[in-house]
Amino acid sequence: MLLKSPSFEAGDTIPTRYTCDGENVNPALELNDIPPDTRSLALIMDDPDAPAGTWTHWLVWDIAPGTNIAEKSEAGTMGINDFGTTNYQGPCPPIGIHRYFFRVYALDTTLELPTGSTREELLKAMEYHVIGSGELMGLYSHAS
Repeated sequence: MLLKSPSFEAGDTIPTRYTCDGENVNPALELNDIPPDTRSLALIMDDPDAPAGTWTHWLVWDIAPGTNIAEKSEAGTMGINDFGTTNYQGPCPPIGIHRYFFRVYALDTTLELPTGSTREELLKAMEYHVIGSGELMGLYSHAS
C-alpha cells in the first residue's frame, strides 16, 4: 500500500499548520494500492522519539476502503490518544527533531470498536486481520 500526503513529502518537515504551533489539524492523506479484499482501514499516528516512549497522536478505524482522508476531518471512528482526547493532536515535541509516523492498515473486517477505545484495544482487534499496510514519516521540531 502507498500512503502519501499532498501536504508534505515522506521524510520532509511537516508544515506548521498541522502541529501544535499552528492550527493543529490533520493533514490530508492519500491511500493507493489498497488490497482488493479490504473491508476497512485503520490509521495510527505516533512519535517514537517522545521522551516517555512512543506517543500516540491519532487513532482512527473503520475508514471506508478507497477513502482519502481530507484535511481537518474525521474519516472514521476515533480512539483516545496519549493526550487523553479522541481527535487529532499534531506534532508538539518538547525538544529536538522528532519523527512522526502515519501508518495505515488494510483490514479484512470492520472493527466496530467504540469511540474512545485505546491503542492497545485497536491493536488487539486488528490482530490476524491486517492484509496490507503503508507508512508515511514526517519530521518536526518547534521553531527556534
